[in-house]
Amino acid sequence: MNTTIPQLLDTADMLLADTEAPATPGAIEAVPAPSAVPTPTAVLTATAASRCRGAAFALRAALETAVADSLDANAAPPAIRDGSMRAAFLWLRSCAEAGTARRAKSVWSQLCLGCHYHQYEIGPTEDQVRTWRAEVASVVGLLSE
Repeated sequence: MNTTIPQLLDTADMLLADTEAPATPGAIEAVPAPSAVPTPTAVLTATAASRCRGAAFALRAALETAVADSLDANAAPPAIRDGSMRAAFLWLRSCAEAGTARRAKSVWSQLCLGCHYHQYEIGPTEDQVRTWRAEVASVVGLLSE
């Protein structure tokens, strides 16, 4: 398994838990605020909605990395590897079991919706992101076998 994937999953967990200490060395840590912007704690804080959206981005990146690794391992043509994720998920059906490919495409579609910001829509909830996290971890495990 690509070493980036566990780091991305840990980053999502960290965002959902709202802690400042990563579980895995190398995971993204809290960034100190610029000195020109006064903040009470001198660390950038995020709202629950932005943490959930950030976790969704990390999960989507982890899933896309796992799909790319699976395509590389199964010698997918360069046009598929370098093309759109839609093409990658279509090709994934020939590289993985049909159920795994369907689950990967389904959770990726949900993550894409959760990552996009619209003023008139409520962002993903913490429960949704935790469900996506469990599904991404499961699909990543199946793709790395």
